[in-house]
Amino acid sequence: MPFGNTHNQLKMNFTAEQEYPDLSQHNNHMAKVLTLEMYASLRDKQTSSGFTMKWLECISSWHNDNKTFLVWVNEEDHLRVISMQKGGNMKEVFNRFCTGLTKIEELFKEKGHEFMWNEHLGYVLTCPSNLGTGLRGGVHVKLPNLSKHEKFGEILKRLRLQKRGTGGVDTAAVGGVFDISNADRLGFSEVELVQMVVDGVKLLIEMEKHLEAGQSINDLMPEQK
Repeated sequence: MPFGNTHNQLKMNFTAEQEYPDLSQHNNHMAKVLTLEMYASLRDKQTSSGFTMKWLECISSWHNDNKTFLVWVNEEDHLRVISMQKGGNMKEVFNRFCTGLTKIEELFKEKGHEFMWNEHLGYVLTCPSNLGTGLRGGVHVKLPNLSKHEKFGEILKRLRLQKRGTGGVDTAAVGGVFDISNADRLGFSEVELVQMVVDGVKLLIEMEKHLEAGQSINDLMPEQK
């Protein structure tokens, strides 16, 4: 959650002991591992946008009954909106995402607020890597054979896709299951990015089936998108 420099300077008028957040009621990993000493060493650190440790005591989340639409409040950005479900119906997931996001923005505008947007940069988020659409569309897919292929990285690059473990960023894949998503945020529309993921994952699955059958995938190598 990006707070301004004024807020960060104000809290430094208090000692770490006075300002230490009470996370005892929070059922999360940070509540279990954060110590006063750790907080004291980190609380004055901030990014140029004012991103500080203050967000620790301000995190919350909301989800619908089916847990297919979620909103994380102050997880990194002020809001992280998530639409997800099992299966391969990306259209349904994307439609839910767009509908929910539109309704959230309508509520903001009723209060005189709106998402931060710039004509040149698009949506402005805490992490510069998300400038533009701020959209990451991911699919969990099992690729035990293709992931061992020497050209796996090149294939993903040509498709403008990226891989990570299903546990999130910087996690390793387990059992050959990867989270495959769009590598870009800038330069394409939200619809174009989702379509890249749909088309790309379809090709990856076809390649995986070829390798599983002992066949070559040379004829399936994609051109650079």
